[in-house]
Amino acid sequence: MSRKIVVIGSNSFSGSDFVDLLLEDSQNEVIGISRSPEKSEVFLPYKRHANPHFRFVQLDLNLQMRAILDLLEEEKPEFIVNFAAQSEVAPSWEDPAQWFRTNAVCVAELGHYLRKAAYLKRYVHISSPEVYGTCSGRVTEDAPFNPTTPYAASKAAGDMFLWTLVKNFNFPLIMIRATNVYGAHQQLHKIIPRSVIYIKKKKVIELHGGGTAVKSYIHIRDVSRGELAAMEHGKPGRMYHFSPDGGIAVKDLVAMICRKMEVDFGAATRVVGERLGQDAAYVIDSSRARGELGWQPRITLEEGVNGLADWVQQHWPQIENQNLEYAHKP
Repeated sequence: MSRKIVVIGSNSFSGSDFVDLLLEDSQNEVIGISRSPEKSEVFLPYKRHANPHFRFVQLDLNLQMRAILDLLEEEKPEFIVNFAAQSEVAPSWEDPAQWFRTNAVCVAELGHYLRKAAYLKRYVHISSPEVYGTCSGRVTEDAPFNPTTPYAASKAAGDMFLWTLVKNFNFPLIMIRATNVYGAHQQLHKIIPRSVIYIKKKKVIELHGGGTAVKSYIHIRDVSRGELAAMEHGKPGRMYHFSPDGGIAVKDLVAMICRKMEVDFGAATRVVGERLGQDAAYVIDSSRARGELGWQPRITLEEGVNGLADWVQQHWPQIENQNLEYAHKP
C-alpha cells in the first residue's frame, strides 16, 4: 500500500536527507515543501532519484501559510514531518522576533489547523536539545527546559504549544530531538565542512572558547533512520532522542579532521572568544529510541568525518567558491 508523506523544510540539510531515505521505498509518495528553490544535487541528495513519486512545492511558512494549509487539505497526507525552522543560534540574538515567528508562531498556526485533520496519522516535529540548555549527565526526554539563547527559547515555545494539543485533543504528535547532525551535503558554514574547506584553502580555523564545548555529533543518515522509525512505529504523544554514545570536545573533533587531512593541529587553528550563550555540554540520552524503536547509530564519527571530507574533495569545483558564512534569510 502506498502512503503519502509531506516533508516541510525539504531543502534543509536534515529534511533533504530524510526525503532521500523515503525515496528509497517506491511505496512512498512524497511532497517536499520549502521556501527556497531547490538547490543542486551537491546539496540535495534526493536528486539522485529519478522518482515520479516526488514533487517539490516552493512555499514559505511565514508568508504563505494559507497556501500550505490549502495544499494539505487537498493532498490529505497520512504523515507530515516538519523540519522547517530558523535554526542558527548566534544570529538569533540579532532579531529574536524572526526566530519566534518561524519556530513558535508558525508552529502554532500549523498545529492549530492540523488538530482537526482526520486524515493525519502522525505529525513528526523536529525539535532541538538546545531547549535543555547545557546537557550533561543523563538528560532524558523528561528534562526541564532551560534555554539560553533566543533560538532555544523559540523552539521551546513552539514545542510547548504542540504538547497542549496532545493533552487536549490527542494530537498525533511525534517529537524528535537529535544532537549535532553532520554529513555530506551539509551547510558549509558548519564546523566539520568548514574545517575541511579551511584546511584545503590554508586558512586558520577559529576555535571559540578554545573548542572546549562538548558536542554529540551524529551522522545525518542515522538520524533519518531514527525519524523514519519514529514516524512508522513511535507512540503518538511521545518524544524521542537520537544521540551517539558520547560527546567530543570541538577541539578534539577538529584535531581528528586535521589528522585525516595530514596537517598540524596547532598551525591550522587559533583560539578566539566564546560565543554568547554557548552551552558547555550537549549530550543527551537516547535509551527510549533504542528500546522502543530498536534504533542505534551505525556510522562512527571517524567514518562520517572521512565521508564528509571525501564529499568536499569530490565536489571541490562546486564548493571552492561558495560562501562559508551563514546568510540569514528573514
